[in-house]
Order: sequence, then C-alpha cells, then structure tokens
Amino acid sequence: MGGGMGISQGASLRIVTERSKLAMPETHIGLFPDVGGGYFLSRCPGRLGEYLALTGQVLGGRDAMAAGLADGFIDAGRLAGLWNSLAQTPFENGASVERWCASHLSISVATGSWPAKDIDRVFGLPDVHAIISTLESDNSDWAQATAATLRHRSPLMLHVVLEQVRRARGLGLADNLRMERGMVYRCFHLGPGAASETVEGIRALAVDKDHQPRWNPERIEDVGRAQVAAFFESPWAAEAHPLRHLR
Repeated sequence: MGGGMGISQGASLRIVTERSKLAMPETHIGLFPDVGGGYFLSRCPGRLGEYLALTGQVLGGRDAMAAGLADGFIDAGRLAGLWNSLAQTPFENGASVERWCASHLSISVATGSWPAKDIDRVFGLPDVHAIISTLESDNSDWAQATAATLRHRSPLMLHVVLEQVRRARGLGLADNLRMERGMVYRCFHLGPGAASETVEGIRALAVDKDHQPRWNPERIEDVGRAQVAAFFESPWAAEAHPLRHLR
C-alpha cells in the first residue's frame, strides 16, 4: 500500500497471492497517490484508476491482475518452496531469474470483481461535484457506500487527485514524477503546519488517532478551482526542478 505500491509497480515482475492487498489510500490522510501513483493508476482499465485513487479501495491479488497492477499469481503456500528453489538454482543473469520465476506463476486474468460499468459511468464524469452528486442520487448499495467513503476523504484532495490522474494519463513516467514532486511540495507549503491537509490527516489518523480530521474546506462542494490549480503550479523553473534529469 502507498509507498509499497510505488516500489512494487516499478518491478519488472509483480507477483501476488491470495493474501495480497493493494491500495493507494492517501486521500484518507489528506495526501494524493504519490510515488508514481498517477502514472500507474491512470493506466488501469476504464475509469478504475480514478475510482481507486479517490476511494483508496483495496484490491486482492486476483483483482490486481485484472487491474493491470500485477503480472502473475501464486498460492501463498507455494512461496517458501519457490524461494528455496530460487536460492539453490544457478542463473546466468537477472533476466533468467525473472523467466524462471514467471514459469511458476499463473498469468490467467479473470474479470475484476468491481462494477466496471458503474465505475466508468460515474468516475468518468467531469469533476468531483458531478461524481458525488450522481452517487448520492443512486440508491444502490455500491453507490451509497462509495459516496460515504468519499465524504470521509479530504474534499480538497479529492479534487486534486482527480486532476492528477487525468493529467497523468497523458504523461510519461518522468514527467509524472516531476508533477508529483511539485504536488508533494505544495501539500506542505500551500498551507504550512496545521493548515496543511496532509498534516491534519496524519494528525487525525496516526498521531491523535481521533479519526476526526478537520478538513479545509469541509465539503466537496466548497472547493474552488484556484485551490486545485495551485497544486499543479511547479515551485521550480524547469531547469531548476530537482528531478529535471529524469528521462
């Protein structure tokens, strides 16, 4: 989850089991899916990336395969034997290690367990206002549960994250990481200290643990366009960006 996803999604062979749990839950703490989250979530099928980014929904191993976030599946009970064999087998290079591991995996992909049509319909809407309005006017269990989840997230960061994923869909990895580096800076410098959504979210979840974040603005409907746009204004000129050498 979170940073662990950032590391694992950069791997050339992503292995999951029935015990795996994958998520980018950053909106829960007033942050956004960083560490490349915009890039790999925006490459999920349909509007699944927007849904996962805004809600922080957890995927199991099989669903991760269907979402394009894992390459192979193996039963957890077989892992110890796989690692022991790996340690005792000679290999020419890293590529041969990868091929050997892949030969022990299931790569069949089942249909994801999420309501794909509903997600595409709702999370393909133009903005968060339209998304929450549509969900709350729908009496289905999924729509009501999803709306309730979004109402507990940082309203400001929901708007920021939707913009992030949609921008990232048209960016390469290096440009996406440069964008996210600026966004992280803005999370702590647009509203320093207690005024930062991220600081407040961490306080509520991990420090005081009261699970009662005081978001600002308090409601999704109160977030203005200028507040969102500020997160995408780089604090550095292109030639001075700390990640300017990424290719």
